[in-house]
Amino acid sequence: MSDFILIDGDTVKFDPILRPIGFVTTKSGTLRGSGKSTLQRKKVCIDGDEKDVSVEGCQYTTPVYSIPGTGTLEIAALGDDQKAKKTNSAGKPVLLKGSTFTAKFKVQNPAKQPPPASTPDATPQYSGTGTFMTTNTKWQGT
Repeated sequence: MSDFILIDGDTVKFDPILRPIGFVTTKSGTLRGSGKSTLQRKKVCIDGDEKDVSVEGCQYTTPVYSIPGTGTLEIAALGDDQKAKKTNSAGKPVLLKGSTFTAKFKVQNPAKQPPPASTPDATPQYSGTGTFMTTNTKWQGT
């Protein structure tokens, strides 16, 4: 199945719900293409470029830990439909818009319970999902 090829500068949108139940104030990330090929004078994104996406300073809470903490959002794994099987740039698969990817949220400053307990969240990482938004509306890959 074909889908739009991701290019340098495309947006990474993280969903606000984390598993187990947590909520994050999301910020968008940006893909940096490193492929040899270009579209619209921008490098295409290839397998591995997703690993460089990191959005720091996102606040999160859970129903138990209602005083916000902070952490970093990253892409944990692409969806099956987000890496081309045939289309490549210099031998590396290009990335496609696809449906959803798996995200991870790494806690840097734990959320806390309200006083008097003020107990910090002991969970070091949460999982979630996200999507890509592309400015490429013309070129597709398979």
